[in-house]
Amino acid sequence: MLLALVMRRTAILQIFFLMLAAWPHVRAQEEYLPELVRRIKPSVVSIITYDARGQKLARGSGFFIAPDRAVTNRHVIEGAYKAEVHLANGNIFPVKGVLAVDGEGDVALLQVDVPPSAVPPLQIVRTSPQEGESIVVIGNPLGLEGSVSNGIVSAVRDIPNFGRIIQITAPISPGSSGSPVVNMQGQVIGVATLQLAEGQSLNFAVPSDRIAQLQAGTLKTLGGLSVETSRSQRATAERFYNQGLAFLSRDDCETALIYFKKATDADPRYAEPWAQSGFCHGKLGHHEEALKASKQAIALRPDSFESYMNIGAAYFALGQYRESVEAYKKAIALKPESAEAFYYLGRTYGKMGRSEDELSSYRRAVMVRPDFVIAYERLGQGYQQAGRLREAVWAFNQQILYRPDDYKARNNLGEVYMQMNRYQEAIEAFQYAINLRPDFAKAHYNLGSAYVKAGNRDAAMEQYNILTNLDPEWAERLSNLLPERSPNDN
Repeated sequence: MLLALVMRRTAILQIFFLMLAAWPHVRAQEEYLPELVRRIKPSVVSIITYDARGQKLARGSGFFIAPDRAVTNRHVIEGAYKAEVHLANGNIFPVKGVLAVDGEGDVALLQVDVPPSAVPPLQIVRTSPQEGESIVVIGNPLGLEGSVSNGIVSAVRDIPNFGRIIQITAPISPGSSGSPVVNMQGQVIGVATLQLAEGQSLNFAVPSDRIAQLQAGTLKTLGGLSVETSRSQRATAERFYNQGLAFLSRDDCETALIYFKKATDADPRYAEPWAQSGFCHGKLGHHEEALKASKQAIALRPDSFESYMNIGAAYFALGQYRESVEAYKKAIALKPESAEAFYYLGRTYGKMGRSEDELSSYRRAVMVRPDFVIAYERLGQGYQQAGRLREAVWAFNQQILYRPDDYKARNNLGEVYMQMNRYQEAIEAFQYAINLRPDFAKAHYNLGSAYVKAGNRDAAMEQYNILTNLDPEWAERLSNLLPERSPNDN
């Protein structure tokens, strides 16, 4: 009793000292965010825009990436004839003009001449952030200049024909559009964007690589850009397209299609919304519509790899395999480094019964991408069906190499060993599969079968007893393989 009391008191003291030791680290983390905000804030500005009569039009945010260059959302300056930036120290400078616009990404590069010491430029990183990574947004919502919100990267979505979109948990309010999204090193990973559509606020961030891709051209006045935009079908279409992308980033294809249609109605020669429409129709199972939209995208932009992939998928779903093969081949011609294109080509050849072409396509897929697990699985299954068992063992072992916890791959490997009469190796593979997934009835059946082949009836009976509770149907199948007990057996 006394010993137990001493041990308990010792444990409590250990916990106390561990907490005490961790306290400076916790305090350091708490103090780091204010330090980061103080460093970033001078580079973030409020942008006020005015119409042709000098009336205040809108308010947004922006940030400097060079002493004379600021980034914001395109929609912040839309319709403006004049704009000014308000620095954190209260100084105001006029926007001289626009150097570049990315309509699809809703990003604009402005020229603003300020003293170099007034606004330290923010560093842009092009690497994709990790899901769960902490981020900070500094902007000017509703005129509250220098407001800070923090959160995490909740998702990084790859949107076909567009690129990445970053979902963040940090709230974006009116006036915060164009704010920098920075990581905990103070590097810009994206531009915070607020889109308003059908009464909904669509918060996300455009990745920083689209900023890096902006090429400064001839300086345009805001008024000149406003006139040009008002006359441009493409500018209107890009606005709808951008809203469609926001819904697509949420996997809401049905609503996204509404905006992609508005974009193609505004500018029928705009290829990107046709391509996205093809993708969304395919996701929703509207394969005929997916074909029409994707073919229209190809007619406008013959180098659209994603649209050929969408056409291949639509033809595959419709059972038109010859046409599907041709589409995937055209996709590969445009992008020969695409492992996915080779994989889907192989899958289509499989449906046509062209087994050698199927296997060849899967081999090309894993050559391009050595960690392509599903391609190894298909390759192993194809080799197994063709009786090429040594090659099947290699393929399943490669699958296991890149995904050691894949219980199905272990089971598949065991089945090949069974065909090769290598019963001990089969037993080990099935046991591994069961360790990974104890309720995997097929592996229990296979293990029992292997024990029967190896002459171990008692071990096979153990698997039968397990299966009687786990899956009676598999138990009955195993019972048909069990040899009768000899009268001499105890």
